Amino acid sequence: MTGAAKAGRTPETETTFPHPVMVEIKGLTRTATFTRLADAVAAVRTTLATLSLDDAHAAYLAEQFAPEAVDRIGRQLTKVGMVRSIAFVGIDAHPIYIRPTGKRQQVQPRRDA
Repeated sequence: MTGAAKAGRTPETETTFPHPVMVEIKGLTRTATFTRLADAVAAVRTTLATLSLDDAHAAYLAEQFAPEAVDRIGRQLTKVGMVRSIAFVGIDAHPIYIRPTGKRQQVQPRRDA
């Protein structure tokens, strides 16, 4: 995974995630930084398409990292600070991480009254 693109609106979503993100698939890729979240998600999809995943798992990950999921992933990054999933290639697990770059801010737990 490589690349950085100009920040701004993406064709896949009406909103933007305003920060660059880092992406890594442990054991398969190096950490790569992207200016646009949509580009990071596309890189994950491209890498996953090259793996020998079983059909059900491939379909699950395709849904998790679909172009339509960029908005949901951006909200999760804002709220939780990270998106994680796992790609299973045979019996080998490869964690997938998407995180904002820079200082990590702690997310305060919600206090429901």
